[in-house]
Amino acid sequence: MVQSITPENIKQFKADFKAVPQSNTIKNSITNNGFLASSQNTDSKAAMDPVFSIDLTTGAVANQKQSGRCWMFAALNTMRHSLQAEFKIKDFELSQNYTNFWDKFEKSNYFYENVLKTADLPIGDRKVDFLMTTPQQDGGQWDMLCALIEKYGIVPKSVMPETYNSEKSSELNSVLNLKLRKDAVALRQLVADGVSATDIQVKKDAMLTEVYRMLTYALGAVPTEFDFEYRDDDKNYHIDRNLTPQTFYEKYVGWQLADYVSIINSPTDDKPYNHLYTVEMLGNVVGGREVRHLNLDIDTFKQLAIKQLQAGESVWFGSDVGQSSDRKLGIMDTEIYQQAEMLDMDLSISKGQRLDYGESLMTHAMVITGVDLVEGQPTKWKVENSWGDKVGTKGYFVMSDSWFDEFVYQIVINKRFLPENLQKVETDEQDKPTVLAPWDPMGALASR
Repeated sequence: MVQSITPENIKQFKADFKAVPQSNTIKNSITNNGFLASSQNTDSKAAMDPVFSIDLTTGAVANQKQSGRCWMFAALNTMRHSLQAEFKIKDFELSQNYTNFWDKFEKSNYFYENVLKTADLPIGDRKVDFLMTTPQQDGGQWDMLCALIEKYGIVPKSVMPETYNSEKSSELNSVLNLKLRKDAVALRQLVADGVSATDIQVKKDAMLTEVYRMLTYALGAVPTEFDFEYRDDDKNYHIDRNLTPQTFYEKYVGWQLADYVSIINSPTDDKPYNHLYTVEMLGNVVGGREVRHLNLDIDTFKQLAIKQLQAGESVWFGSDVGQSSDRKLGIMDTEIYQQAEMLDMDLSISKGQRLDYGESLMTHAMVITGVDLVEGQPTKWKVENSWGDKVGTKGYFVMSDSWFDEFVYQIVINKRFLPENLQKVETDEQDKPTVLAPWDPMGALASR
């Protein structure tokens, strides 16, 4: 039976409001200051003192500015940490613009291929709608960055610096997505007309030629060979000539990317723990590394992060940064805002329910560079962000352990830290992960 709101209902609602103690005081505070400022808990500021028992030396933070490349910055930051230490280059950065160029180029081809795969589906089909909603964007995941490096290598930031369009990406995204949607119309029509696969490929190559030209206009020409020139922290001069992006990566970073695996904590009924998952239509490099996640319980999840930090290596992670977070103070804590207490309402919802009901998903990637252990248990974590040094403590944030439990969804761990039973799962299911729908929350792209 449909029940509308009646005048009698409104009268009762007003009476109920007046019956709440201090209702006018609470109303005045929220009206003038908003929910967050009115409910901010000063005790949280004291508890999130930025001192940690394990604190890696990582240097000055980077700044992604007005772009959604957090996942890229975070991944390159984890790689530059060891490079800075080994070669004594303080505050060195790898080129985020170089990987950005190839990411957008490869995402365009990935989009074209998915358009062709779904060309027989009607407009209005959920998969087609999913593709057309955002043909490409700045965001991504760890495995997508690995796919780019495995194919194209990386370069120092000095070799391919930032541009207006890399730092402020909305204009480029707008015009590129316009082109991709227009091309989708043409590709779907070619399939409908029964055009041969060979002729469709010729047309697609012409489209990619235009994408490459657009990206070069916006982001600059990608280097194929370069000299790496720098002074180390002892003021010694170095020059390394005739490097390629691949040889630079091999010599100066040298990570075996296949050793690093994505671990998720998704406590939902559709994803049993200790199994491997992938997401349909999620990726960037066609034929490249597939996005794969090993789902683990939160205690195992955190212990793996601690082991990697204890070994002196930082941890890439993905979370829902906007939840219970103060950007200016650099605090992420479930107690920083006490809205439920202020409103006298039960606003509790489990981590799994947040994922299932659209309340939360991964929005931002950062790097864990420290942890405070008390009697072997974590109480707070040090986080290197990529929003510049004007927020937090010179760009570093503090994350409470309770916030980690509720809003961290993904970490990247070297396989050597996995216990034997989990290494076996990762190996046994590598070629047959459970495939999740394109819109599954574990397919969210970090883009804040």
